[in-house]
Amino acid sequence: MTSGTEASVPSLEQLRERVRGGMPRVRDELATLVAFRSIADPEQAPPSECRAAADWVRDALRDVGIADSELYDTSDGSAAVIGRRPAAPGAPTVLLYSHYDVQPVGDESLWNTPPFELTERGGRWYGRGSADCKGNVLMHLSALRALADDAEVGVVVVCEGSEETGTGGLEDLVNERPELFASDIVVIGDTGNIAVGTPTLTTSLRGMAIIRVDIETLNGAVHSGMYGGPAPDALVALIAVLASLHDEHGNTTIDGVDGTGAWQGADYPIDRFRDDAGVLDGVDLTGSGSIADHLWARPSVTVMGIDCPPVVGSAAAVVPRASARIGLRIPPGMDAERTRDLLIAHIENAAPWSVRVSVTPDAVGAPFSARTDGPAYSALLGALGDAYGQPVQFAGQGGSIPLCTALQRAVPDAEMVLMGVEEPLCTIHAPNESVDPTEIENIAVAEAAFLSRVPGEWRLRASDRG
Repeated sequence: MTSGTEASVPSLEQLRERVRGGMPRVRDELATLVAFRSIADPEQAPPSECRAAADWVRDALRDVGIADSELYDTSDGSAAVIGRRPAAPGAPTVLLYSHYDVQPVGDESLWNTPPFELTERGGRWYGRGSADCKGNVLMHLSALRALADDAEVGVVVVCEGSEETGTGGLEDLVNERPELFASDIVVIGDTGNIAVGTPTLTTSLRGMAIIRVDIETLNGAVHSGMYGGPAPDALVALIAVLASLHDEHGNTTIDGVDGTGAWQGADYPIDRFRDDAGVLDGVDLTGSGSIADHLWARPSVTVMGIDCPPVVGSAAAVVPRASARIGLRIPPGMDAERTRDLLIAHIENAAPWSVRVSVTPDAVGAPFSARTDGPAYSALLGALGDAYGQPVQFAGQGGSIPLCTALQRAVPDAEMVLMGVEEPLCTIHAPNESVDPTEIENIAVAEAAFLSRVPGEWRLRASDRG
């Protein structure tokens, strides 16, 4: 670690050269990491796959100079990788977050290439986790390797093993061992730019609540010819409940919940959204207001799954019971648990014919809104803008990262920023997930520049306060 004098701070060009020179290694390392079937669900992959991925991340951190890197078992059975390198006197400590677990691959026949084999096609690297979030793991490693010892900043690296399952292992560890996460600045590497080549900071996250709805009407299935009509059909009742959650335009309608929020940051053009989301030609988008309003400032409801008789093999019978799993996204400014409870009340009130309805709450995560007025934001805005050669945009994120709120409680004075490699073309959580290697390179350059510059910005703000 150097003394931190102005001359010791590497130039952007030096950092660019180091990162670019290391990209072949990044590709090889990402291929190795993608090959681990690190799905934190024993029904989807052996737990040994997650443990092997955690071991690899720990060893990679040690290799880039974070010698104090270890695995920490969490309450949900996953292992968090945490490494620490101390700061020079007067310099801040930055926590760099990512996760090594991945989403299940789903129907492998929908993948054009093997999901756990990093494959290059059309200038992109394909594979499950190539972006979310193993690409961000490599972004952090590349930045740290480029920075080497050319900074005074302290570093804490946290790599989670069960983010995709939402089981709360790392959040519990934050609550139990807050000293492990002590930091002045938190960089959450699990979002991305609004488009390839457009530097973007995420300033808000919608929260999440998941519930299960079970409806029963009959002791068992009965012949629809003999009983259909007066016999209440559980599936029809469930459909009526689900239909009540949106109006005729597709706006979310939950009794007692405001669905008219407006986004004040970057726009999301309709044509680009249609392309990014893969909306079929001739199919209308849902809801009123802008795309950004709907994605980042308003609640939304998704039917995640339904249990009912399948089409193949279905009989001419009245369905006695049906179930659905519902996901609710909650924008900043709304209380997650209260909004979930309003959703439950809405469903219970919307159920027709006095059917038996039971609702079981599952996961819940609070929304997040970032501070944007501190020295970390100032340093990162400059680093991102310089790395990309254009102004930084501000966007929200429709997804949830429950760790953000846990860290806000554990280190309430820390600035928190969100960025990463997951731009829309990555199609994270879907078949054929991919990453653009230029995003890994550019954001690694920006992060390395940020880590080298932030001690100076930190001291400048400290002197202003003094």
